[in-house]
Amino acid sequence: MSRWRAGATAALLLAFTACSRPAPTTPHTVFVSDEQANVVHVLDGQRLAEVARIAVGRRPRGMALSPDGSTLYVAVSHDDRIVAIDTRSRRVRASLKSGPDPERFALSPDGRTIYVANEDDGKVSFLDIASGRIRQETTVGPEPEGIAASPDGRWVICTSEAASLVHFINAASGQLKDSILVGARPRDARFTPDGRQLWVTSEARATVAVFDAPSRKLIHTIDLRKADPPAAVQAVGLAMRRAADRLYVALGRGDRVAEIDMRSLKVTRYFKAGRRVWGLSLSPDERRLYAAGGLSGDLSVIDLASGHTVRTLKLGGRPWGVVVSR
Repeated sequence: MSRWRAGATAALLLAFTACSRPAPTTPHTVFVSDEQANVVHVLDGQRLAEVARIAVGRRPRGMALSPDGSTLYVAVSHDDRIVAIDTRSRRVRASLKSGPDPERFALSPDGRTIYVANEDDGKVSFLDIASGRIRQETTVGPEPEGIAASPDGRWVICTSEAASLVHFINAASGQLKDSILVGARPRDARFTPDGRQLWVTSEARATVAVFDAPSRKLIHTIDLRKADPPAAVQAVGLAMRRAADRLYVALGRGDRVAEIDMRSLKVTRYFKAGRRVWGLSLSPDERRLYAAGGLSGDLSVIDLASGHTVRTLKLGGRPWGVVVSR
């Protein structure tokens, strides 16, 4: 082999190694709900290794952290409850009756109330954490799923999967104020940190709707099918950078994640992920994106600087949601 060819080969190997090696990141823990294995997988984010499995009940899906990060709440859909896990001891310390078939939920900014999308009865339940009781129910469209609480605590947003509606609920009174049509089968919803905008995915139509939150007006729709996507693209889970400059959209059976520039409203990159990619979460330093592959039973680790999927962690079962804590 010539010196030139040997040097070129070495350079290619070095480049491949650099792309396949996860970039260093700050200490954190990754929690992954598994709707088939009925557990929450616990992974060390620095070592990218599974360190525990927490049995929580039948079909865990949506998850959220308390404002102080001490508690992980998990919707256990087929047991009609929300379980509370101590993030340090990794033990279930409470089980709260949530109403039928909770899928996703959101916490109020003060951490006192869980707003639950009850898929089977078309309601949003206001669950008081301290008492463990439902204090309010609001009837919405059929099959509610996506849910979000505005940063100022004024609004609860719920998406009706079967009716293709986004519902705006007054958080203080529980009164339904507006119902606005979006693309077919809306799934997830996220407010920007300043509360000025609301972003909503629609799975079957493969769109992302952008709302002006104060006026409750739909101001733009991003059609992912027109952005040169992979085949069978959908739009499901969301993750948003703290600066509200980038949004990441899980493309479901498109087996990719799309990155959207939130200012230009354009898709800037695609990242390869597992089969039927669903839940997403960013590492605390926002250098990595974690993506749950439900049909491939794995978690993709995406390095955002290089744009490469640098590790695929086999978990088994059907991973659904991802939450990261410091």
